[in-house]
Amino acid sequence: MSITSALSNALSGLNATTRAAEVVSSNVANAMTEGYGRREIELGARQIGNTASGVSVVGIQRATDPVITGERRLSDGLVGLESTRVDYYDTISRALGQADEAGSITGLVIDLETSLIEASNHPESDTHLYAVSNSASALSDRINSAADAISQARQNADQDIATTVDRLQSALDKIAKINVDIQKNVSSGYDASGLMDQRQLLIDEVSQIIPVKEVEREHGMVSLYTPGGSILLASKAATIEFSPVNTITPDMVVDPGVLSGLKINGQSVSTSAENGPIAGGELAGLFEIRDTLAPEAQTKLDAFARDLVERFQDPAMDPTISAGMAGLFTDGGAAFDIANEEGLSNRLELNQAVNPNEGGDLWRLRDGIGAASEGDAGNATLLQSMLSKLQSGVATTSGGFSTIERTSRGLSSDLFSYFETAGLASQSDLSYASAQQMSLKTIELENGVDTDNELQKLLLIERSYAANAKVIETVETLFDELMRI
Repeated sequence: MSITSALSNALSGLNATTRAAEVVSSNVANAMTEGYGRREIELGARQIGNTASGVSVVGIQRATDPVITGERRLSDGLVGLESTRVDYYDTISRALGQADEAGSITGLVIDLETSLIEASNHPESDTHLYAVSNSASALSDRINSAADAISQARQNADQDIATTVDRLQSALDKIAKINVDIQKNVSSGYDASGLMDQRQLLIDEVSQIIPVKEVEREHGMVSLYTPGGSILLASKAATIEFSPVNTITPDMVVDPGVLSGLKINGQSVSTSAENGPIAGGELAGLFEIRDTLAPEAQTKLDAFARDLVERFQDPAMDPTISAGMAGLFTDGGAAFDIANEEGLSNRLELNQAVNPNEGGDLWRLRDGIGAASEGDAGNATLLQSMLSKLQSGVATTSGGFSTIERTSRGLSSDLFSYFETAGLASQSDLSYASAQQMSLKTIELENGVDTDNELQKLLLIERSYAANAKVIETVETLFDELMRI
């Protein structure tokens, strides 16, 4: 080997160790950086003609496990879906109130029963009659507020969908731009690892909204697909379209000009949370609330309101009312029509005829809603009939409830239990999804930066640097000797 060859080899070694030190220092500095992929320097023997001539830096590799990362992203989407469901059921539970909680729907049904019992024992007492009116009014108000909470949940979901779609579109557009930048860097022989870190964070953000699968393409680029088959990113980002509305009423469903669906690249897609192009993520959860869960809650609450109205809108119970006349509870002040059940819980009101705050007469609770004049103050027949109606078993004919006979209190308990059970199931699913996500993140981090290992590499780099420097020093001594000859 010639002296110049030895010098060339040593210089290439110094260059390689310098680059290796840069890589190690970057790894150590970013050990806690979210989305950072550990770098590894790739070295190769340098060949000039038929002669080995030192070492060359082939490139910088970004260490990742695409399989684990892909599985973790699917779990991110599942956590997003279940978190959305849990938040919704918490909202509904608060709206209905705990079954054993004062002021809940069930608690107010019990209050109405209690006030009717006391008024039956003292029909002449305005104080006890007022308690009946007050408890009935409080019950209708709580049903109204629960219905308003359901409507607001749908409205909030619609607005959140719009915000989430904007976030999704923005992230996809940024990924598409970074994709191009990565392609340019890789094609030019530059290290694109930093750009890949940025892209991973954006893809992770997308995966919470819609689960995605990443497919590698040439020159470091990637394509993104949903498990349901929709293309979110190929040569360019997909166009995601959604139009929110200002107000949602119980009768509104997905239909052009009423409630907007979702379009990807101009094509309407299913928004099912269980299967379909966007299934399994936060966005699908929001659509599920708006289009399935909240309407289901509305239907069940309307069924409870109908049961309550019909118990007291019975001429057999109150002979002073006839067909077409409202009873104790009304549909917006009028008699209830079974063809107009949708949204009844929003319109439910105490009959003004027995509401002293609206100019009504308390004695009508004792003598009849439609009575022409006040009767015997000691007659408790109607009050007892009202109590009996409230406590009697009646088959529920709507709302998806089973058709077994229930008291009003029993139906309110079943209403609460239905949503409480669904909420507990969602919490269990969220716990499972979160545990799975955490497990996959732990496995993913095993490919991350191990600072102890990086420092060991740094010691080897130091020795290599010193050895190559010693070779150069020796070559310099040889040149000095030659110059003196």
